[in-house]
Amino acid sequence: MTDYKEEQQNELEALESIYPDELKVLETSPYAVFEISLVSQKHEDDEDEEEASCVLKFTYSATYPDEPPLMEVSEAENIDEEQQAEILSLMQSEAEENLGMGMVFTLVSAVQEQLTTLIEQSKQRRKDEILQRLREEEELEQKKFEGTRVTIENFLAWKAKFDAEMAELQKHQRKSDNNKKLSGKELFMLDASMIDSDVQFLQAEGEKVEVDESLFQDLDDLDIGEDDLDLEE
Repeated sequence: MTDYKEEQQNELEALESIYPDELKVLETSPYAVFEISLVSQKHEDDEDEEEASCVLKFTYSATYPDEPPLMEVSEAENIDEEQQAEILSLMQSEAEENLGMGMVFTLVSAVQEQLTTLIEQSKQRRKDEILQRLREEEELEQKKFEGTRVTIENFLAWKAKFDAEMAELQKHQRKSDNNKKLSGKELFMLDASMIDSDVQFLQAEGEKVEVDESLFQDLDDLDIGEDDLDLEE
């Protein structure tokens, strides 16, 4: 007949020697209840690496180790509820595979590895989030330099707007030109062909014509308006 009590006592003593600082016995009767504190392992080259920790609580049953002990995660740090559920599922699976022998050390070792894996996953997830954010920011920057894709529709819309703006601009230009007051020199120089035709006419009559340009230098000072230029055709 199996002496479950003795097997449980022997295992508990072995666990106390393996985890002298991590194991805490809460009760011994009728069956032992104890906790083991675990912390994820750090990489030697990463002193600032964050940690995940938890406290596993075990309660022996009357027929342990032929049946699994009662197990729970009593405390957790940097471990969310979903991850705690994963740890419990892992212990249940390991317990089923190790029935009939002391299994707490095996369960604790599996959880220890799982904690380290969770931290690695958390680190990778943060890196992925940072990379994703950088990619999104880069895409936004690139879009600032990308022009609008030209289609027939948006080209025709742009041309209609452009033509309307040019027509309005020309309208204002004509109005401005009509309202502009010309100086005497500008009026005189408005049609150079008139000067040439008069000179050619006189030369045709056999007269030598010399034009004294100094006579026209003061025309800018004359205030000649449109009303003074009513010339008969």
